[in-house]
Amino acid sequence: MTSSSLTASSVSPSARLLGARDYKTLALSALGGTLEFYDFVIYVFFASVLGGLFFPANMPEWLRQLQTFGIFAAGYLARPLGGIVIAHFGDRLGRKRMFTLSIFLMAAPTLLIGLLPTYATLGVAAPLLLLAMRVLQGAAIGGEMPGAWVFVAEHVPARRYGLGVGTLTAGITGGILLGSLVAVAINTQYSPSQIEDHAWRIPFVLGGVFGLVSVYLRRFLHETPVFRELAQRRQGDAELPIRTVLREHRAACLFVGLQTWVLSAAIVVVVLYTPTYLQKVHHVPATLALQANALATLTLTLGCVLVGWACDRFGARTVMLAGWAGLLASSYLFYASLPGTPQALVWHYALVGLFVGTIATVPIAGVRAFPAAVRFSGLSFAYNMAYAIFGGLTPVILTLWLQRDPLAPAHYVGALAVLGMGLALTPLARRGHEMRDATAGATMPR
Repeated sequence: MTSSSLTASSVSPSARLLGARDYKTLALSALGGTLEFYDFVIYVFFASVLGGLFFPANMPEWLRQLQTFGIFAAGYLARPLGGIVIAHFGDRLGRKRMFTLSIFLMAAPTLLIGLLPTYATLGVAAPLLLLAMRVLQGAAIGGEMPGAWVFVAEHVPARRYGLGVGTLTAGITGGILLGSLVAVAINTQYSPSQIEDHAWRIPFVLGGVFGLVSVYLRRFLHETPVFRELAQRRQGDAELPIRTVLREHRAACLFVGLQTWVLSAAIVVVVLYTPTYLQKVHHVPATLALQANALATLTLTLGCVLVGWACDRFGARTVMLAGWAGLLASSYLFYASLPGTPQALVWHYALVGLFVGTIATVPIAGVRAFPAAVRFSGLSFAYNMAYAIFGGLTPVILTLWLQRDPLAPAHYVGALAVLGMGLALTPLARRGHEMRDATAGATMPR
């Protein structure tokens, strides 16, 4: 048999390269992740408009914004429960089924938000329905991100493991970029009165429709070979996967939870919080702040792919050390030089965004921290619990800290980058469970 006649299945997992099926899996998974994360974050770009439409006109502005962002935060609080439930069935019934369900649970509520009557029509029922839709979105995103990471990690060949997970992470972060660009387009094409009248519905309807299309496209994905092997051996049927995780894998949960704290600091502070910080603290024009943020989000997306490639070549530990050190240095360079010139602001922000791409090491190391039988449940529990806590507390911490020090964002991101470097020195950063064997250990390159 010649080498050209070898099929993917006849080549050992460690030697196999990316094939046509792998590229299809990556493309459909990344596209779905982009659209689903877009659906989750588009709310924040239109929070002010939603506050005016879904709450009484005579309500004080601060209280309206508090309740509007409270509904936004409800999505974060729903993540752990949704993640645990979806992951449980992902370990029991299959990765593909839950992978498809999660994007449906995101697309349908997003579409319904775009069609909801406002307070002027429904009264108090309007914000309650908005809250219910947001809770469903949170439950969906809680299952989507860990599910997507596990799905792709168990599909791609071992030699392209980092690149596969990094590319998927880039697709997910691309949802933030897409949301930012859509928000800029809506605010450019329509006047404020037109946005309040009807144009605010456009991004939600588009997100819902494209999300439902992605649900259809995911029908063409195949169940992961890892789960098929588990199903044949009937592993994971004795007890609830989450019970096994809490009893036998607490060190892995702590490792992934602390990694998620670092990830949440990078995303929430640098990407989501900084545009407002630039405008409120340094009086940077909104247009410049949003343009710089869009470029930083683009470099973040590219950085995730670069980090994934580098992990395959140099090992996760080396990349974590270099990447988090780069985030530490670049964040101080950026925040300490503000406001500076517009050109310096844009390029310094882009540099920070590139190093934020180190967040791709979180799933790269985190997926392998758990054995296959409980991988989905373990990663989902640790990731979503940590993100709900730290992602929700970060804006509060920064708001209070900024009263004393304008460099609070740099200090917070810098401190968490140091934690990331510390986590790189732990055994789980270098060693993990074999992707195809629920019990064997596999050494990751240094």
